[in-house]
Amino acid sequence: MSAPDRPVGDWQVVLVAHGTRTAAGNEVTRHLAEAVEARLGVPTVASYVELSEPLFADVAAAATLRTVVVPLLLSTGFHVRTDLPEAAAGASVEVVLGPQLGPDEALAQAQVVRLREAGAQPGQRVVLVAAGSSDEQATADQVGAVGLLARAWDGPVELATLSGLGTRPAEVVRPGDAVSPYLLSPGFFHDRIAREVPDGVLVADVIGPQELVVDLVCRRALELAGREDA
Repeated sequence: MSAPDRPVGDWQVVLVAHGTRTAAGNEVTRHLAEAVEARLGVPTVASYVELSEPLFADVAAAATLRTVVVPLLLSTGFHVRTDLPEAAAGASVEVVLGPQLGPDEALAQAQVVRLREAGAQPGQRVVLVAAGSSDEQATADQVGAVGLLARAWDGPVELATLSGLGTRPAEVVRPGDAVSPYLLSPGFFHDRIAREVPDGVLVADVIGPQELVVDLVCRRALELAGREDA
């Protein structure tokens, strides 16, 4: 996707991640915002639901341009259903709020990149480890992500969650498996994977601000803005 060759109008993109006390985790959102702004040629702001600034509620309240919001949350849940719509409602400009980022084929392809970087071998059994949620729709999203990763990886993929509904990594991960964190950024849940996965099991890196993710976020932003080149 190349940068547009004409002005895109008076609008901005706001990315909103959960937020973490881990500085490197918050930097992922900022890197994505910089890449999206360079690609689309429109102001792009990194924001967070909690734990880091600027908070999305404050960004929405201060907005002076028509705003399209791309959540960097991989599954639906309370933040997507409640927190973000309530914060968007406090804006004095038009705010177009997008859905959660996953599941999506681009994320699955990005996970494959990380698995290969970590040394996973074709056909190796993979366990996708998600943060987890008590929301059944989030579980459905995670199951969808497993299906997409299984196709992209062309091998068996199982699901484990660190909280909420689902089965924990210790019950799913076996010797010889590879673990694919279904996480965009390092932080609390990434640290938990390191503690809960048995020693000697290959663990890939988090998805991070890969070009595949930049492509996905740009596509979502253009779709929300009603651009014909989405």
